[in-house]
Amino acid sequence: MSNVPADLKYTTSHEWVRVEADGSLTIGVTDHAQEALGDVVFLELPEAGRQLAAKEACAVIESVKAASDIYAPVAGEVIAANQDVADAPESVNADAYSAWLFKLKPANAADVDGLLDAAGYTAETAQ
Repeated sequence: MSNVPADLKYTTSHEWVRVEADGSLTIGVTDHAQEALGDVVFLELPEAGRQLAAKEACAVIESVKAASDIYAPVAGEVIAANQDVADAPESVNADAYSAWLFKLKPANAADVDGLLDAAGYTAETAQ
């Protein structure tokens, strides 16, 4: 059973979103996603300053099994990418919720309300 922290928001494409005190969003892939992918061997992250549309493919995660796109949960501007995780992609497997991928300044903070809560994500992954 995957770990689904209650204090995060989620997407149907298996990204987690943490709303920070300053309103920015920290984004990574869920435990469910890393379990399905297997050993992560490569990450391509978006560059700071990039403007993203909601649900736009903006990063790539590759494992020994597959490559998958990572999507922007909401529209906004990338304000940071986690180069430490890009340099050590296996850290996503070790702890998906501390191995954040990028940070986003949302174009509209209210868009986060449309994301799934932990119960909604758990129901989504049970299907």
